[in-house]
Amino acid sequence: MNRRASCFIVAPMTTQATQHDFLVNKASLPNARWRSADAAPLSTGQVRLTIASFALTANNITYAAFGDAMNYWQFFPTGEAEWGCIPVWGFATVSESQCPRVAVGEQFYGYYPMANQVVMQPVKSSASGFSDGAEHRSSLHPVYNSYMRCSSDPLYTVTTEDLQALLRPLFITSFLIDDFLTDNDWFGACDNGQRGVMLLSSASSKTAYGTAFQMAQRPGIEVVGLTSPANVAFCESLGCYSRVMTYAQLEELAADTPCIYVDFAGNGALRQRIHGRFSQLKYNCSIGGTHVNELGAKGSARELPGVRPALFFAPAQIKKRYADWTPEGFGKRMVQAWEAFLQQVTRPPAPWLAVQHDRGQQAVEKIYREVLGGHGDARTGHILSP
Repeated sequence: MNRRASCFIVAPMTTQATQHDFLVNKASLPNARWRSADAAPLSTGQVRLTIASFALTANNITYAAFGDAMNYWQFFPTGEAEWGCIPVWGFATVSESQCPRVAVGEQFYGYYPMANQVVMQPVKSSASGFSDGAEHRSSLHPVYNSYMRCSSDPLYTVTTEDLQALLRPLFITSFLIDDFLTDNDWFGACDNGQRGVMLLSSASSKTAYGTAFQMAQRPGIEVVGLTSPANVAFCESLGCYSRVMTYAQLEELAADTPCIYVDFAGNGALRQRIHGRFSQLKYNCSIGGTHVNELGAKGSARELPGVRPALFFAPAQIKKRYADWTPEGFGKRMVQAWEAFLQQVTRPPAPWLAVQHDRGQQAVEKIYREVLGGHGDARTGHILSP
């Protein structure tokens, strides 16, 4: 019998009796704590997954920064109005099942809470995985509700598991940003044979350099990475930016440069400078908020000169490309791009990423505060096990 098609309930493995959740104050992200409680028994149709590992990156800080605006807090409600649980990407194994189509011992990649375990209600189960049909997730985007069986996932390999947790969701966003801008003819930034300039803030972030990697393959595109002085050397070493500049050097670019701003920082003061300087700013593609302390500082959308910033929502572009290319066609393009990116990221003698593993509640809290504060080596990727 095909293992992934099994339709029977297996006796549960030994499960953890206590649920541990890492909570952050929605209004003050540095205020964080662990909460422990007895694990609730499963109802019919539910499964319990033990979370083995997850990645923690600036992308997860963006989830928290936009938790209310983008409904990220709704995925794993805490029951405490002021406190939220940040979603992360990682791997978990089914430790208990009351669902006939999901067996104990199966491993899944997907969107999890910062916790040691989680209970889900699998629906739409297939050979590739399932969706969480919990009522509180019914109105949320299905991309985030889908869990991939590692046994049939085309992007999964055991040897690249850490890189998948760290880079897969970020690179999918990078792939889609590049595709979205291409699909919209770069909003006129490359008209009349002119070389369009893409300004990418937070250039050392993984989503930014994944985007730069994709854009660097486009003719007629100059990719300019904006970063702090401490990260200039790292960004230059990647080789995917046409040039790297500090934020203080922004005024060295000609004011009439036709450009697009891809905003990974969410820094209001920087946004104001860019809109105020470039008369040929064609589009502001707002992605995230790595500069948490600067979110909302100066330059609201209504006050900015020129084009209005537009928040990029990756699932919307996925939906469009599913219609254009079919899901299978999208998947094929995604796999090809992912494999090329991984080859570059892991290329010796200077790979772009060094994985660091940490385990335990104290380690999770410590790394969270480091990532939140923007500290640490840009080349380090954190994999945590609660």
